[in-house]
Amino acid sequence: MSDLHHEVSDLETKSATAARLFDIRRIIGGLFVIYGVIVTTAGIFASDADLEKAQDVNINLWTGLAMLALGLFFLGWMWLRPIRQAPVPPEEGAAPGHAAE
Repeated sequence: MSDLHHEVSDLETKSATAARLFDIRRIIGGLFVIYGVIVTTAGIFASDADLEKAQDVNINLWTGLAMLALGLFFLGWMWLRPIRQAPVPPEEGAAPGHAAE
């Protein structure tokens, strides 16, 4: 029984680590930050012809800054509200409301 309990607790630890690693907020936030940097850089180095096409609005710069802000929001949200580990169900045979010893 001890080996089974050790194996189950090991799997729970790996599951919690995988849940934190593949948190959708990390993926969305990271992608928005990367694309935001690229689009902002394109906006900073926009030519006069590009600005003329967009009626003198540097759309790449504004869109890139918005993408950066959204990506940083997701990453900040993930940092401030991390995934909590799911509660461990009581063992079989234990009385409800009492932890097994």
